[in-house]
Amino acid sequence: MTASTATLIPLEAVDPAMVEEVLDRAFGTDRHARTAYRIREGMDWLPGLSLAALDADELLVATIQCWPIGLQTKQGQVPLVMVGPVAVVPERQGEGFGVGLMSAMIAEDARLAAGGGPALPQVLIGDAAYYGRWGFSAALTGGWRCPGPYEPHRLLARGKALAAMPAEGMLGPWEQKSSPERGGGSAQR
Repeated sequence: MTASTATLIPLEAVDPAMVEEVLDRAFGTDRHARTAYRIREGMDWLPGLSLAALDADELLVATIQCWPIGLQTKQGQVPLVMVGPVAVVPERQGEGFGVGLMSAMIAEDARLAAGGGPALPQVLIGDAAYYGRWGFSAALTGGWRCPGPYEPHRLLARGKALAAMPAEGMLGPWEQKSSPERGGGSAQR
């Protein structure tokens, strides 16, 4: 089996306990201590950009979640979308499920933006060698900070509006009464 035989479905169609199991298996039960969790603390994932992959046997093997976050600056908060985690169960890693989910999320984001949705820059903490294929880079994030330990060269961002983003700021949860809309439906934490 490969990712080419996978079925992608909205993450909201998956039992949240099953999503948590995939995340625990992919990243460990101590994953909540990671800086990425602090950045998006208290936020619900964005249903329009969060997906799951089922293999040919219809077993859940991978998920991707995206979150509304903000870059806190002296001038105020600027909205962003945080990508990740991209989780693949250990025995299926290297089969293309992560690439498939990332590519589908990027395509859905472009479709939503073309339909009049906001074209928000995306940010993640990851390897530039892997995420660079989708345009993620640390070139403009050098003055951004995170609420916990991180390696600056792994703080990556992409998007057409990225060049207009403030050069400095602190990443954190989106602090508005309503989060930036990217699709419909209800979300889970």
